[in-house]
Amino acid sequence: MTGNDGDGRDFFTDSALLAEPYEYLAALRDKCPVLREKHHDVVMVTGYEESLAVYGDPVRFSSCISVTGPFPGFPVPLEGDDVSGLIAEHRDRLPMSDQLPTMDPPAHTQHRALLTTMITPIRLRQNEEFMQGLCALQYDAALGPDGKTEFIGRFASPFVLLVIADLLGVPEADHQEFVRAMLHGEAGSIGSSKGEALKHSPLEFLYGKFSQYISSRRSEPRNDVLTSLAQATFPDGSLPEVIDVVRVAANLFAAGQETTIRLLSSAVRILAEDQALQARLRADRGLLRNFIEEVLRYESPVRGDFRLSKVPVAVGGVELPAGTTLMLLNAAANRDPRQFADPDAFDVDRENARFHFAFGRGAHICPGAALARTEARISLGQLLDRTASIWIDEDFHGPATAREYHYIPTFILRGLTRLHIRYTLA
Repeated sequence: MTGNDGDGRDFFTDSALLAEPYEYLAALRDKCPVLREKHHDVVMVTGYEESLAVYGDPVRFSSCISVTGPFPGFPVPLEGDDVSGLIAEHRDRLPMSDQLPTMDPPAHTQHRALLTTMITPIRLRQNEEFMQGLCALQYDAALGPDGKTEFIGRFASPFVLLVIADLLGVPEADHQEFVRAMLHGEAGSIGSSKGEALKHSPLEFLYGKFSQYISSRRSEPRNDVLTSLAQATFPDGSLPEVIDVVRVAANLFAAGQETTIRLLSSAVRILAEDQALQARLRADRGLLRNFIEEVLRYESPVRGDFRLSKVPVAVGGVELPAGTTLMLLNAAANRDPRQFADPDAFDVDRENARFHFAFGRGAHICPGAALARTEARISLGQLLDRTASIWIDEDFHGPATAREYHYIPTFILRGLTRLHIRYTLA
């Protein structure tokens, strides 16, 4: 079914849907899990199996518009029954075209292989050791004797930024420069109908710094992570251009930071709102891993991803012409009742919670998924260790019967701008 959704609301511009998207998405899915919305001519894929089919088919679907969708649109009309040639010819004119999420094979395959040099099991173990110490230091600063804090600004943002900086080998002497540039500078917004996605700040800062690092390590190798990045090769053994390595590192840095901050803040909000659940996790830390998976399912940090059909194709029995823009709505697929029983309930015991789409699927599945899970496990575990109880600060967010939360203004990401909590120290 590709007719109009019949709803006057515009998913891409209606600010009310930032806070409460799930009823709207369920209504779309009830009409048809593959449904064309009338405002921007985007086919909204809200079903689990239908999303899985598209994620797993990079041959017939291009990722060239994955982070921008219908804004600002493709540079030329997409006409004919095979638009692969038009995509190849004009993709460099699209926003974020130099970033890994927008690449298609074989370029995506080559550049993603560079990540195996950046995120090795040994490097992740070393990073986890750093993470434990950093987490303790950040909580020392964030959890004062006054019993209240703003979790995102005081803990989550600096913690996640410095974890990724360490993973990529950024010299410790440069850490505070990264904090100032990434947390206190002006950053573009990914997923905006007003064109902010075109901005490359903070990517411009990351490009500049990592270009210096990689060039320096190629001319003067050292025994460090940056040298490993500089010496990384494509699968065919060829040495990438410096900018190719820089792009992959910068994407991991920027994307991993933003999504993990939203994961951590959603997890803490859920714990702070549900004292019985909080008590269960305090009594049984073995529940923490599945709790994190259920948070990812219930409040996916990435609300959706886009694909462009290269040829005529059927999705969920719906025929779509070449050149169709599709939005794969993780937020809807993760609450598809055909896949998850009672999907609007948060269930820490849910057996299939890990089957969510929070990290995407297929060739573009998030390369930092293991890192994000580890960051969540360590930071939530230490928060529970350090406190006897946590709850929402009603001075900022209102009483339980009338909570007020503000969400980042983007149709791509789902997350709070601030999370004020109160606590008693253990």
